Amino acid sequence: MPVTSTTPSKTAAQSEGAASRRGGLPRGGRRKQEFTTRRGLAIAAYMAPAALFVAVFTYYPMVAGGQMAFRNWKLTDLTDTSWVGLRNFGDVFADPAWGTVLGNTAVWVVGSIVPQLVIGFALALWLRRRFPFRGLYQALIFFPWAISGFLIGILFRWMFNSEFGVVNDLLQRAGLIDEPIAWLADPDTAMVAVLVANVWYGVTFFAIMILAALQSIPDELYEAAALDGAGKARTLFRITIPYIRTTLALTVLLRVIWIFNFPDLIFGMTGGGPNNETHIVTTWMIRITQQGDYGRASALGLLVVAALLVFAVFFLMATREKKGARP
Repeated sequence: MPVTSTTPSKTAAQSEGAASRRGGLPRGGRRKQEFTTRRGLAIAAYMAPAALFVAVFTYYPMVAGGQMAFRNWKLTDLTDTSWVGLRNFGDVFADPAWGTVLGNTAVWVVGSIVPQLVIGFALALWLRRRFPFRGLYQALIFFPWAISGFLIGILFRWMFNSEFGVVNDLLQRAGLIDEPIAWLADPDTAMVAVLVANVWYGVTFFAIMILAALQSIPDELYEAAALDGAGKARTLFRITIPYIRTTLALTVLLRVIWIFNFPDLIFGMTGGGPNNETHIVTTWMIRITQQGDYGRASALGLLVVAALLVFAVFFLMATREKKGARP
């Protein structure tokens, strides 16, 4: 019985591949296109409209607004836009409301992020399980994220109304309070009301992001943990959280930046009152702009950009994964 050898065919295939590579063809058989001046000009022409749009509507307003921070730019006297250096920054720090606004901003960010993360994580863990009508529950939970923040603020302003708001009605029916509370008019409760509204609004984002990350965890890891006798708490802290820590870090970073720059809900509920007790840096900046002092508002805007940039750098450095680290 004759013996068939595959050596000649292999040798021919190797020779053909070597010839193709000598001729400039890669293994796939396609010739690599060289980057020429004409090709570069074509790419630049395709990118030019988008680059022009971003430059005109993003970078130019940023530069123009930034230079206002160093000028005497007031709507009451546009004839004098002289260079004043750092005077606008000094006026921001010297304002009696600066300390209150800064403290409110810290409470606003921390008081919103922590409950949103905890509740959103719990919802994501629940939605990862299979149960009837899970898609419907996901739609109901994700729906608030499609609504404007200002409209959410108006909705909660009516809910916390002292005379006919649903919050006071429910608390009275439950016997928790004896008389209606003026939530949005009392300096001691106004911030609590806007925090409740923002937590309700922002939980959805955490739930969406964390659920997407949870669905990427292999089921084999949980099966192995169950065989090893690991409980729910140990599985959570040894498998789930380490596996999605990058997503958690980026989600927290994005939410801190967005909440810091989220005046919509506060303006819809309280407008920054009463007595500046719910003003944060961005709502206060808008209020200064409405008063016509564009120089001071621009200085405050540059301070916001600088603070968020520093926070983002340090946060990413603190939460970055080390090379070779595995969950």
